[in-house]
Amino acid sequence: MPQSIIQVDAFADRPFTGNPAAVCILAAPREEGWMRDVAAEMNLSETAFLHPEEDGWRLRWFTPAVEVDLCGHATLATAHVLWEGGHLAADAQARFHTRSGLLTARRAGEWIELDFPAKPLLDAPPPGGVAEALGVVPVQVGRSHFDVLVEAASEDEVRALQPDMGRLMAVEARGVIVTARADEGAEYDFVSRFFAPRVGVNEDPVTGSAHCVLAPYWAAKLGRHELVGFQASRRGGTVRVRSAGDRVHLGGRAVTVLRGELAE
Repeated sequence: MPQSIIQVDAFADRPFTGNPAAVCILAAPREEGWMRDVAAEMNLSETAFLHPEEDGWRLRWFTPAVEVDLCGHATLATAHVLWEGGHLAADAQARFHTRSGLLTARRAGEWIELDFPAKPLLDAPPPGGVAEALGVVPVQVGRSHFDVLVEAASEDEVRALQPDMGRLMAVEARGVIVTARADEGAEYDFVSRFFAPRVGVNEDPVTGSAHCVLAPYWAAKLGRHELVGFQASRRGGTVRVRSAGDRVHLGGRAVTVLRGELAE
């Protein structure tokens, strides 16, 4: 029987913005090779696979090249599909068992709020070569559990970045987050972009897991726990963040853009 697959634009309030993710709901686990093939065929930054497990769902995420440990936008897309498709009651919590532990999601009007682990900067030196690959003079450079964070001097500098992807491939990290305080008068508090050529994604349009780093970083800098981030990729997307100790709450909207069937 063909397997259904749904494509969702996450951290978006209209189609063709935000970050697209494919979501495949399975009745039971499938072999890893099949999931890798599907993710490569979809050729999106993430494809999510889930099946019922215990009191919720087992959730795994694949880029076109590798399986990853944490993904925000594909989790948002998955929660959206569960509620939209009637797999969960409108007031029910979505519970996901993942390689990063239990993650949950709840509906808040038109928004979905994810409960994710915070990933603050570590007391460890960042890998070399990052500034040269980005072509910027950093205000600050640090590393988190997965990624390198680089603070640039201005929003304009973040938006104008044209990284050397060959050099970024050599940086020992899942990806590189580049961020800056928003321009005065903006409707958001900080901007960011995310580059991850080592895992098959040169630039990710909107990266939920990067905001697990950005939320505690900017909360400490700006002195507020509730902030709004804008990821300034070509597609762009808004992420509401709330820093809560060792957890981060990520808020976003999602739109279904495509439904199809996978050949066996």
